[in-house]
Amino acid sequence: MGSRGLCLVIEDDQDIRDLLTLILTRVGFDVHAVANGIEGVAAAWEHHPVLVTVDLNLPDMDGLDVAGYIRKRSEAPLLFITARAEVDDEMAGMASGAAAYLTKPFRPRQLIEAVNRLCPTGPLTAHFQDQHT
Repeated sequence: MGSRGLCLVIEDDQDIRDLLTLILTRVGFDVHAVANGIEGVAAAWEHHPVLVTVDLNLPDMDGLDVAGYIRKRSEAPLLFITARAEVDDEMAGMASGAAAYLTKPFRPRQLIEAVNRLCPTGPLTAHFQDQHT
């Protein structure tokens, strides 16, 4: 199976960044992961990802601002993955360009389902999903 394209992961927590990288790699993406918003915006503009995951609580800038900068040069779907679980947070995220919103903690299956909605390819590897749901 060929690559589904590049997914950019913008997440400051190393453990979550590693988990996202593992799951996304297993379902066919090449992954470029960064730890802050400035690196994320630069990577989005340089690497032209097909999907971007954005944490809203980044150390250097708000994820909503990151999404706005990325949206200026990219049409890639934005998947917000955040601890901000209030309805107002989700509405603000969607208004800033998010195609989907996933709250932490999340199950791998929830991530896979969201990714498949945003970047459909047909039947995906059920192997990872079956082992980790």
